[in-house]
Amino acid sequence: MALSAKSVDAVKGRAGVKTDTVLRIEHLSKNFGSHIVLRDIDFSVRSGEVVCIIGASGSGKSTMLRCINHLETPTSGEITYEGKAVGGVHFDLSQYRAKVGMVFQSFNLFNNMTVLQNCMAGPVHVLHKKKAEAKQDALFYLKKVGMAPYINARPSQLSGGQKQRVAIARALAMHPKMLLFDEPTSALDPQMVGEVLAVMRQLAKEGMTMVVVTHEMQFAREVSNRTVFMCDGVIAESGTPEQIFEHPQNPKTQQFLSRFQAS
Repeated sequence: MALSAKSVDAVKGRAGVKTDTVLRIEHLSKNFGSHIVLRDIDFSVRSGEVVCIIGASGSGKSTMLRCINHLETPTSGEITYEGKAVGGVHFDLSQYRAKVGMVFQSFNLFNNMTVLQNCMAGPVHVLHKKKAEAKQDALFYLKKVGMAPYINARPSQLSGGQKQRVAIARALAMHPKMLLFDEPTSALDPQMVGEVLAVMRQLAKEGMTMVVVTHEMQFAREVSNRTVFMCDGVIAESGTPEQIFEHPQNPKTQQFLSRFQAS
């Protein structure tokens, strides 16, 4: 699903990118037993920035995202959000995840709830909003992602692309400042990928801060402000999409991207 040159420029040139760093990772490492998954990662994200993380399966991309969302506890290192450390005894994880939402490749919707109820659950139980307000917000975001006609459907009645759009609406209903996407299209049939990427493109245009682990090279090239290539648990190379896709410096980056040159 290609964008025109004009629309690509509109995405990359949006005014939402600021200079202030909202997320910072320093010396992050993660081991599972003797297996080292992340090695001394340094990484930061600015407000309004879209960062796409690419790399082969097993390179540590999703684990880094899960550490940011605190689904995994780092073995060492520090993660700070808006200048405050993520984690610790008195850390309010629920409130943090409301600000830093996450969209999973497997959707993670509640199968016993309708689409509308899925999008209302977080605002009611975590943000303690009244049901009427939560419903109004949920309807707004479901309409935004094109899922308003399905508010009474159950997840089992939806296609994969529809489920993922509901998952995005559910995350947006929490009014996050940042969204993390963990390979949001990898579980979808090819014909459903475009509808999810279209929603993400629109969020990027609107200035949402996004960190996206993806195998969609065209999306990363067109939409990201910065592209990060991970390999063997480290950030091997980072730069603008033009730098990474047109002039990669690291031989491993070159080798990885050579697979997509014909596509």
